[in-house]
Amino acid sequence: MTTHRGQVRGRGRRRRWPAVAVAGVLVAGAAGWAVAYGPLKPGAEGPVVADPEAVRTAKAFLGRWAAGDLAAAGRLTDAPEKAEQTLRNFTAGLEIAKPVLTAGAARAEGEAGARLAFAARMPVAGLGTWSYGSELALARTDAGWRVRWELPLIHPQLNDKQRFKLVQEESEELAAVDRDGKPISAAEHPSLVSVLGLGGGTPRGEVQVVDRVTGEAKGTAVRFGPDPGKGGGPLRTTIDARTQRAAEEALARHARGRSAGLVALRIDTGEVVAVVNGPSGGFNRAFQGTYAPGSTWKVVTSAALLAKGAVTPRSRVDCPKYLTVGKQFHNVETSEIPDATFRQDFIQSCNTAFVALRGRLANDEMTVFAKEYFGLGPEWKTGVSSVDAEVPVPADEPEKAASLFGQGRLRTNPLAMASVTATAVSGTFHQPLLVKGTEQPEVATKPLPAGVVAGLRSLMRDTVTDGSAKVLAGVPGEVGAKTGTAEVTEDGNNNGWLVAYDGEIAVACVVEGAESGSGSAGPVLRDLLNELAG
Repeated sequence: MTTHRGQVRGRGRRRRWPAVAVAGVLVAGAAGWAVAYGPLKPGAEGPVVADPEAVRTAKAFLGRWAAGDLAAAGRLTDAPEKAEQTLRNFTAGLEIAKPVLTAGAARAEGEAGARLAFAARMPVAGLGTWSYGSELALARTDAGWRVRWELPLIHPQLNDKQRFKLVQEESEELAAVDRDGKPISAAEHPSLVSVLGLGGGTPRGEVQVVDRVTGEAKGTAVRFGPDPGKGGGPLRTTIDARTQRAAEEALARHARGRSAGLVALRIDTGEVVAVVNGPSGGFNRAFQGTYAPGSTWKVVTSAALLAKGAVTPRSRVDCPKYLTVGKQFHNVETSEIPDATFRQDFIQSCNTAFVALRGRLANDEMTVFAKEYFGLGPEWKTGVSSVDAEVPVPADEPEKAASLFGQGRLRTNPLAMASVTATAVSGTFHQPLLVKGTEQPEVATKPLPAGVVAGLRSLMRDTVTDGSAKVLAGVPGEVGAKTGTAEVTEDGNNNGWLVAYDGEIAVACVVEGAESGSGSAGPVLRDLLNELAG
């Protein structure tokens, strides 16, 4: 594991927590879609390029499959009827509502063949998301390119000898302890009911690999929901009871019945010390929500720009009321900052300035940067069911412009954004962990340059003292933050975001149906951080 850079210091009361070494997990995700730098033909030079028509056919097949148009998906294969029937049985038998299928890299196989990798995220009703990777084989036929129909394309473990079976059950009452080994209960921490299964009755289950003939279970493809502690003992968590209690009280006080989610984790290890949802005991938005992150994503965009030397905090980047890139972009309340510096753009959260900087980053640069430095994209293992962040390559210039300030097809949740904040202010990604003992192979991320970390901490600190997060200005210690207001519909309510850090924790909060991040999530984090400061 790489060493810390830019140690974060605070002046509030320190929370004494024992250090636990945490490693990460790396699962191949989707990145790029036309060229793969794979094996070359003998004597060939450069990458093996797949025929663009093959790529289009593969992406069309994935699109029809994801949309539920299985007859159309079948027609793009060399076995239309069989493909349609199998896809229909697979989706219905596992209670998968709407798959999310993301095309990855493609490579040629001779003159008449190609292969394209893809990432699959299958939402299993009432349980969670099943994420895995697979691959399509394509062949050139008289009718054009077609997907070669074979069972493993649906999932690598699916074949003519074994299939999948969904097994569901309700969890029994679960004994769990906090990071200090003290019991935690549903009565004391109602938000942990849906997260850990405290109190029992929480849905859980697994997708089993079974023999097609005998039905005998051969293994488990994915498991959902809480597991009892190993060896029959209590579930050992990383929760800090004091932080959890303070977070639950702050969210209940200020969310005022609106749906919301909050995650706080340790900057130095990634251990989750609090996870709260509103309403408590309801859907686990904090870990399983899928939200556009709004302007909190400018932390990642700024890191990429600073690391590349594309800007400095003193660079002049104008902030006009409007900027048109295929569509018109504007700032909150159509504000403007003439002759602004990048520092002003960041701390006042100017969207148009970030749109204007789109030409300084390649189309896939944010996708690659978010994965390599922030660990976003690969599957995370926290010990409970969670949904991973999605940072797709933009399809066009308007989408690229929107993605730089956290809109477009970006999808995150408080778990991901708390981790983003911790990485930004420490320089090192630590995969979040909630259940101790969860197997987490090391994730291959790079440390952020020390200058980038210093720049981000300064910008986030200035956002509290002089910018859009002044709601936290009275909190003791060196607190930094970034606000975000994410549009859900053009004429509907927004989602209000705020991410922040103090000397030891990074925290992210989203409140649905809000007017702004500072106005909705701001009071929640203010009360939480004040309580933890003493």
